[in-house]
Amino acid sequence: MALRALRRLKVSGSGIIRMGNNTSTATDLSNTSAANHIKETISDNCVVIFSKTSCSYCKMAKKLFRDMNVNYTAVELDMYENGSQFQDVLHQMTGGRTVPRIFINGTFVGGASDTQRLHREGKLLPLVHQCQIPREGSFGQPYSLQ
Repeated sequence: MALRALRRLKVSGSGIIRMGNNTSTATDLSNTSAANHIKETISDNCVVIFSKTSCSYCKMAKKLFRDMNVNYTAVELDMYENGSQFQDVLHQMTGGRTVPRIFINGTFVGGASDTQRLHREGKLLPLVHQCQIPREGSFGQPYSLQ
């Protein structure tokens, strides 16, 4: 099952998702395989934020969801050996390479500014409520694209 393959991250005490040191199969992913992993992650989670740990816009987006008490899955691309490849696939899927790349209910909604705008317009929470399923755990549920 996709979830089993995706649950290989370590969560630090600060809630930041770390992609771990597992590099066994990650180095030889084809773009098709990378795209399939990304699509599975998006379809298995209500809110997915493809992010980088040092990105202030990514931090802003994650804070917005935390402040709204919305669970999200953060995939920290800079902590993943093939993060650049995944970013290339996200570029093909969304038309942009910058992070964050935010998906809600399987649909790309944009980056941090787009998500902030949706929130200001009162459109963000209704999108989340369309797919929100109560889940155990905390914000930024750990998943790996490996």
